[in-house]
Amino acid sequence: MSKFKAFLQRKDIEFSWKRYFIDALGAMAQGLFCSLLIGTIIDTVGDLLISGGAETAGNFLVELGKYASAMSGPAMAVAIGYALKAPNLVLFSLVAVGSAANGFGGAGGPLAVLIIAILAAEFGKLVSKETKVDILVTPSVTILVGVSLSAWLAPWIGKGAFAFGELIKHATELQPFLMGILVSVLVGIALTLPISSAAICAALSLTGLAGGAAVAGCCAQMVGFAVMSFKENRWGGLVSQGIGTSMLQMGNIVRNPRIWIPPIVASAITGPLATCLFKLEMNGAPVSSGMGTCGLVGQIGVYTGWVETGHAITAMDWIGLILICFVLPAILCWLGGFLLRRIGWIKENDLKL
Repeated sequence: MSKFKAFLQRKDIEFSWKRYFIDALGAMAQGLFCSLLIGTIIDTVGDLLISGGAETAGNFLVELGKYASAMSGPAMAVAIGYALKAPNLVLFSLVAVGSAANGFGGAGGPLAVLIIAILAAEFGKLVSKETKVDILVTPSVTILVGVSLSAWLAPWIGKGAFAFGELIKHATELQPFLMGILVSVLVGIALTLPISSAAICAALSLTGLAGGAAVAGCCAQMVGFAVMSFKENRWGGLVSQGIGTSMLQMGNIVRNPRIWIPPIVASAITGPLATCLFKLEMNGAPVSSGMGTCGLVGQIGVYTGWVETGHAITAMDWIGLILICFVLPAILCWLGGFLLRRIGWIKENDLKL
């Protein structure tokens, strides 16, 4: 047993929550961002140019966006392999694995890619540099394991993830108030934790009203922490958290969990407002549901959904989007932070980055 443990250590194979559900999941979200999400944004800009009369430039961007989106499976798999510290031959072989897993996984492709890319990468690492014909053995094992699992397992993973996502969406439609709170709070918390809310939303194909609630929760965390900590972090902190990530506050949350109260309360308020009052839906790329105000991806995703579904955009839609994503989180968290400072639950520099 000790020899086997030593072998795994030599291969840098670590069975841990951090390695698989923080490092790998976070990397997967980056891969998804750099392919499907960017592709969707470029595609949307192209459509806007076409509708504005600039057809040549618009068609070029639409085509470019489709190429980027089509590579989401390989991009996610390679990102996961990179996070797992896979050797080069394993890493490059994951291109085929990601393509197969995403294809066979259907709507639940991202979750299938996460599970299967991890398994294929670890099997590839086991045999890497163990033979004199490594250039043949390592890619063969990685691809054989990954593509075989994709054909056998990915459809079931995809169906399961899709069914669970549909259950959340259906429940949100039936109980928009309660589910608006639940989805908003949980996805918002996931955004600030060192895991990927974007990858979770993508894996579950979280769109519709549930996607709108997820956007609300993420915005409450990002804008909330940015405004609440302005006293300590000024403009740099406002930008880095407001359009970057609220994950920057994770260390401070560990030291004083009470600083998390205002953003969580804000998400519990804006979530049901999004679902019940403004009927805010995310019908763009599901990954956008878990991005909040990061690069304004959440808002671009909502707009993309309006365009793609032929939604007649009204002034109320814009008012709802601005209030839910920016104004209400800022006001609620500033007020919450002010009250907690007054009663001594938040002290000087508790929010300092």
